[in-house]
Amino acid sequence: MTKKRGFASMDPAKQREIASKGGKAAHQKGTAHEFTPEEAREAGRKGGQAAHGRGTAHKFTPEEAREAGRKGGRSARGSGGAPSSNQTPAPEMAGAGQGLGNPPLPNV
Repeated sequence: MTKKRGFASMDPAKQREIASKGGKAAHQKGTAHEFTPEEAREAGRKGGQAAHGRGTAHKFTPEEAREAGRKGGRSARGSGGAPSSNQTPAPEMAGAGQGLGNPPLPNV
């Protein structure tokens, strides 16, 4: 059996501290790797596949899934305010203020 030496022999907290300092220094120096959106997407996809393969991926409850969907929807719309001109309003917002089942009021 080989004995761990150097960085591998340190406790995980100490390793994280040293790695963090190195990452910060690289960013200040301008030599740190900056992920493109495509690289980040691919890395996330690979990580998700690996976690699902090992059975360690988070299993969402229906409530968590609904909340994640709401957050994603707000993020996709920007500030979560009114839809932009290229978006249609959500079904619950269409015809808001006109009452259920009533035809829209004519524009005069």
